[in-house]
Amino acid sequence: MMTIRSFRRRTISLNACILAALLGSTVIGSAAEQKIGAPPEAMNMRLVGYNDLQGRSAYQPTIHRQGDRYIAYIGHHGGTPDVPKPINSLTGQAEFNGTSIVDVTDPAHPKYLAHIPGTPGNYEEGGAQMTRVCDGRTLPKGDPGKVYLLRVFGGKGHQIYDVTDPASPQLIWQSQNELKDTHKSWWECDTGIAYLVSGVPGWRVNRMTEVYDMSDPAHPTKVRDFGLPGQEPGSTGPVPEQLHGMISLGAEANRVYFGYGTNKGGMMQIVDRDKLLHGPKEPTPDDLRYPEVSRLSMTPWNGAHTAFPMMKMPIAEFARDKVGAQRDIVMIVDEQILNECQEPRQLAWFVDITIEAHPMVISNFQVPEASGDFCSRGGRFGTHSSNESMAPVFYKKLAFLSYFNAGVRAVDVRDPYHPKEVGYFIPAITSATDKRCVKVDGQDRCKVAIQTNNVETDDRGYIYIVDRANTGMHILELTGDARAIAALP
Repeated sequence: MMTIRSFRRRTISLNACILAALLGSTVIGSAAEQKIGAPPEAMNMRLVGYNDLQGRSAYQPTIHRQGDRYIAYIGHHGGTPDVPKPINSLTGQAEFNGTSIVDVTDPAHPKYLAHIPGTPGNYEEGGAQMTRVCDGRTLPKGDPGKVYLLRVFGGKGHQIYDVTDPASPQLIWQSQNELKDTHKSWWECDTGIAYLVSGVPGWRVNRMTEVYDMSDPAHPTKVRDFGLPGQEPGSTGPVPEQLHGMISLGAEANRVYFGYGTNKGGMMQIVDRDKLLHGPKEPTPDDLRYPEVSRLSMTPWNGAHTAFPMMKMPIAEFARDKVGAQRDIVMIVDEQILNECQEPRQLAWFVDITIEAHPMVISNFQVPEASGDFCSRGGRFGTHSSNESMAPVFYKKLAFLSYFNAGVRAVDVRDPYHPKEVGYFIPAITSATDKRCVKVDGQDRCKVAIQTNNVETDDRGYIYIVDRANTGMHILELTGDARAIAALP
């Protein structure tokens, strides 16, 4: 178990590495493996600030403006066999990974405020991966003076915390029935409707959807269960690939976009929100089909981790066309699972859904492997997720894709028929970065590489990336041509 003294020594080492990175962020050539002390690799992106997140494997960052402060809520995977319970430097106590709360009002000097422990277990078995945050003044039945955090509690359930004082979170609700798994949920702050990725016992998959009314965060009520026909209790035959997550455009747009399959047998499903909430709720095949508007079935080699909608996009090339000058687009991002390119490559796909009944893939984005010798670096190489903020600063102009050992990639999406990379940032590894292994002739071959896991942005134009391999959170800003696309000063 890590002692407080060894934790402090490691923190000093980490801070020295980060100071070097802040002073010398440059573009460097490709290398088979990253080395401690080497600078980050960057184009049109710059490191602004850093927090080591207590050496915890990080999944989902949510950035929320609370009054005149900006607070980052970061969900964590479980620990590792070597360090199952990292030290909480605020208390000196060893705690299972859960949720980190960091004040990022000054992005150059983020301040760690609190850690909420999660469930026991290493890697995917523990932690509290997912976070969503809503203001009480926005929620229909919330206390207007409060702020609420919705998080998963490992794979067991869901919780809501009062985080009005983000340094002192207070649990106010927890789901009662133990689930088979949880993951990437969505919470509509203006209506209170929450779409929870859950594994309700009896369903044939570990991840499907529980719909809740969380307009009163202290007293949520369940609306229904939802999934694909063939996943429901009592069904027979082949089981469709399980849910990964969803994004809702709310009551006015009346659409929810679901992604299934993660890295194989994927599907993007467009759902009529009103029918989902108010239609027949029994999990029969007909009732499950009722809210569906359409679906796009992907190949057995590809999945749908994130389905990010970008509606009414003006396409400059089509500006003089009588029909179709605006298009509705969904960006589907797959998740790479296996290390060192041991499975089909996962990409980002751009889908034209202007005619909803006929979704059509129109382009893709990928990072060339040879540009960084990424298959040889160690860990995963391929897409994972995109930012999900729809703040005007970047929405429908730039998307940010986490790419594991290729860091974060800034993509110009103004012409979704021809997405173009305009920037990237691959953080430097540190002494805290965890190894990633593959089997070679029955033996483990392990390498250390950055594993940029998820990414989010805020309405000021900062980009936040967190690392799966315990390297912490990097706060970035655009420079050069990429910054000009967002019209940032």
